[in-house]
Amino acid sequence: MRKQQWILALSGIALLMFLYFFGNTVAPDKKITAGTPGSAAAVDTAEALTSEDVIAKYKASLDTGQVQKLVQLENAVVRGDVRNQQMHVYHQLASYWADTLHNEVMGAYYTGEAAKLENSEKNLTFAAHLLLDDMMSSTDATLQRWLATQAKALFDKALVINPNNDSSKIGVGVCYMFGNIADNPMQGILAIREIADKDPDNLYAQMMLGLGGIQSGQYDKAAERFLTVVKKQPGNIEAILNLASIYEHSGNKTEAAKWYKNALNYIQVPQARKEIEERIKSLQ
Repeated sequence: MRKQQWILALSGIALLMFLYFFGNTVAPDKKITAGTPGSAAAVDTAEALTSEDVIAKYKASLDTGQVQKLVQLENAVVRGDVRNQQMHVYHQLASYWADTLHNEVMGAYYTGEAAKLENSEKNLTFAAHLLLDDMMSSTDATLQRWLATQAKALFDKALVINPNNDSSKIGVGVCYMFGNIADNPMQGILAIREIADKDPDNLYAQMMLGLGGIQSGQYDKAAERFLTVVKKQPGNIEAILNLASIYEHSGNKTEAAKWYKNALNYIQVPQARKEIEERIKSLQ
């Protein structure tokens, strides 16, 4: 299971995020359109999924033996201490989905179901961040919306326990910004901006506002956020790649090449290095 992190530190994940927002063909003046994560239009057009829908969808791709194992676990709760039994079953389901079936989405979902029963801030936020990571890397608007709904529910429960947890507040804001769950994603941006204004060293807030700037086409503002991050964390590969791509699409080839070259200091994945090296050559 992945660690609870807000920074996408692995170069492969960072490159995925970079390609997700920019790709190879996005023009500098691209604005949010229907179906873009976080847009109001996306909320209107994305069909809402239930948890039962998602479970059934993933089960449909499994073989008979795997489905039987899941059904056995799902029906394992009997009389007695039902709550503790259910928590144990949810953990088993999370492990089976994530470790055996290599399905991180369902692993995160059942980790969250267990956390709801455990009702500890640590476990709730851990599970919420797992779901948030899956939401940010998904390109399926309906799945994003379901993941955001699940993550927000966990963050909300954690905030009942600790109303002063800025990380959880930012998590809720990210759900609004990128999860297609609000008619007005600005409510998520404003909540995160309030935290960043109060504490400029909160790099989680700075990163999310930077990604929000990219999403809305405010590239100059996004660059400012990412520059704030790399000043504090010179090796933050996600911030570096986003800076490079912002400068590339704004036509500043010199700065773009500089940041792409900087990224190569931290990227070891051959395919990712090849992609970056090709981009550097195209800028020369």
